[in-house]
This record gives sequence, C-alpha cells and structure tokens, in this order.
Amino acid sequence: MATFKVTKGTPVAFRDSAYPATYPSPHEGELFYNSSSGAFQFIGVGTGAWATGTNTNTNRYAMGGFGTQTAALGFGGNPSPGVTADTETYNGSSWTEVANLNTARYNIDGSKAGVQTAGITAGGQKTPLTDEVEQWDGTSWTEVGDLNTTRSDTIVAGTSTAGLVFSGSTPSYTADTEVWDNSSWTEVANLNTARAAAAGSGTSTAALCFSGVTPPYTAKNESWDGTSWTEITDMNTARLQGGGFGTQTDAIMMGGEITANSALTETWDGTSWAEVGDMNTARQSFGSNGSSSAGLITNGFSPLIQAVEEWTIAHATKTIDVS
Repeated sequence: MATFKVTKGTPVAFRDSAYPATYPSPHEGELFYNSSSGAFQFIGVGTGAWATGTNTNTNRYAMGGFGTQTAALGFGGNPSPGVTADTETYNGSSWTEVANLNTARYNIDGSKAGVQTAGITAGGQKTPLTDEVEQWDGTSWTEVGDLNTTRSDTIVAGTSTAGLVFSGSTPSYTADTEVWDNSSWTEVANLNTARAAAAGSGTSTAALCFSGVTPPYTAKNESWDGTSWTEITDMNTARLQGGGFGTQTDAIMMGGEITANSALTETWDGTSWAEVGDMNTARQSFGSNGSSSAGLITNGFSPLIQAVEEWTIAHATKTIDVS
C-alpha cells in the first residue's frame, strides 16, 4: 500500500517497489518514490512492440486462428502448393499438433470467432469455395450448419455459439452478413461496402470491418451494432489481406498488401486510427488473434513466412536522473 507525501504542492506516492507495468495501468503518468531503489520513478505511456514468437510446425498461409497470445489455436491454410487441415495449439512457448479439420481449407485468415477451447470457422476455399462450417470444442472439430452464402476471404467474429460472418469472395465481392445462434445462420443487414480480404474484430453484436479490396484497395471502416452497419473513420492506409484483432472500440490492424507486402500497424481507439510500431516481417494472408494489448500473428505469404510474432503493450517504469 502506497503512502503519499506532498513535495512543493505535488502528491508523491511512497512505495517499497515499482508500480506494475501491466497495460492498461491506472497509474500511467504518475510520479512515485521507490524506497527499495532509492529513486523517484514514474509510469510511462503504454507503448506497443512486436517480438519474435515460436514458429508453427506447419508452414502455410491464409490460415485461421483464434484465442489469446498465450492460448491460441491455428488451423487450415495453404502450404503452397495444396491445402491443409492441420490444427495446432499454442501455449505461449510451443505449438502442438492436435485433431485436424474435417475439411481442409484456406483463405480463412479472417476466422477468429472463439478461444483456444471453443471456436468456429466458416467458409473458405478448398477449390472450389465452400459453405461448410466447423465448430471446435477443445478436442475435435464437428461439422455444423452451413452458411447461406458460399464464400472465402471472409471475417468470422464472436464466439463458437454466437458468431457473425461478413464480407468475402463469392467469387465476386460481397456485403452479405450472417449471424450464428449455435444452430443455424441467418442473413441480416449487409455491409455498406462489399469487399473481400478485409480485417475485423469484435463480437456478434458489436463488430468492426476494416480494409479489404472493393476494388481497389480500401481504407473504409464500418461498425456493427447488432442490427446494421455504419461507416465510421477510415484507416490511414488502404490495404487488403492484413490481420486484425481486438474489440469494436479498441482494435489493431497489421500487415497486408499495399503496393507490396507491408509491416504497417495501426491501432483504433473507437474514434481514430494511429500508426504504431511496424511488424518485424512484412507479410499478408496470415492468422491473427488476441487483444489490442496482447496478440499473436502466424505465418503468411510471399514467399511463405513461418515466423510468428507477438504484439504487446506495456508501461515502462522510468527512473528520474537528476545527475
């Protein structure tokens, strides 16, 4: 428990250790005296950065993924050539192969509806496109109700029992939106802008759809309130085949194709987009999952990229040096 003293009118916390740097910290910008180090310190503004993670066992692109940075699932994809049903779990340090999808597919990199132990993937490409949907229960995949509209390059948001699928290639670009009630899919209000290879985030009642190809590449951003889509602030840079994760009001997008593969990263605070630290490796068509403060991207394309990267925001503890 911190105690407080006033120095020249400014209250300063006296502590026997530093404040935790976990993001978001309620102490951001606070000055305090750390008696264990004998120094005045303060908690800096949260800053995000990409770090190298552990490679997946199967190199591929256009794979799906959901979960968190330390408990994720990666599945499907294209090992070039071909298509795979391989599924792997991630525990924050290593990948383990588990039960395969029933139907091998790729162009499902927008599938992020669920957690490591319960999720859903819908549509994709197995040559030709598919409307097939599979549900993951932590141990195996089960085929469930098909989509109304066959498509690939789509976004699947929400959970395994309350999902939302939107955008995609049929093979023409589509604005179709469908909701999942753990039994069947129902068509609801379309996006304002038909697109494929977009990125997205959120739940079945509060989602975002951003970027993609219309054509041309787009920076358009739309918000879903459970009933309809509304156009809101565009991204700074138009692109397609990037990744995204987070919530409707706190999201992040990374990578994709602009004129070539990009490492560009942007964050969304519910009002505007801001450019932040780039990925270590430029790429497109990769799995992405997590939160805006702790996420994971897997594999990618052009050429095949097996490298995994982890996104983390943390608060640096700064020591005041008056020497």
